[in-house]
Amino acid sequence: MRLGKTVVMVGMMGAGKTAVGTALARQLGVPFLDSDEEITRAASRSIAEIFERDGEPFFRARESEVISRLLRGTPCVLSTGGGAFLSAANRQLIHDVGVSVWLRADLDLLWQRVRHKTTRPLLRTANPRETLRELYEARLPFYAEADLVVDSSPDLSVEDMATRVRQALLTRPDVLEE
Repeated sequence: MRLGKTVVMVGMMGAGKTAVGTALARQLGVPFLDSDEEITRAASRSIAEIFERDGEPFFRARESEVISRLLRGTPCVLSTGGGAFLSAANRQLIHDVGVSVWLRADLDLLWQRVRHKTTRPLLRTANPRETLRELYEARLPFYAEADLVVDSSPDLSVEDMATRVRQALLTRPDVLEE
């Protein structure tokens, strides 16, 4: 298989962007990159520390810079943070240079996956489940603009989800050729 454009995994925290993206990259024999990891490496701080010290607008600006740089590199699978696709500029750039894949998961599945994680700065609230619901509802219209949609299911393994994404990519000959 030949990957012609970078595949950008988008969706909510807990949707599986990193896990499925890693498995997809392995299936396709291409590099896997994570925009959040690239940001933390460049800043020498965690996402939570960046949010706390510099604020979300600063983080989002760095995130856009990193996504732009990575999209212009060798085609790969790129996982983005849950908020990256909210930016109209990011959505347009991803659409123009790569292909976005929304890993669509329902709220209950997302909550099952993130409820015990302490690394989610946006969920450090008095009622994290309600915060997740509010984020989910606010972000759905943005994720719906993704080039491809692949539905998550709690009964599918990470490998099975990666295979689903690969099958969706095969509908786009400009992205993936067998």
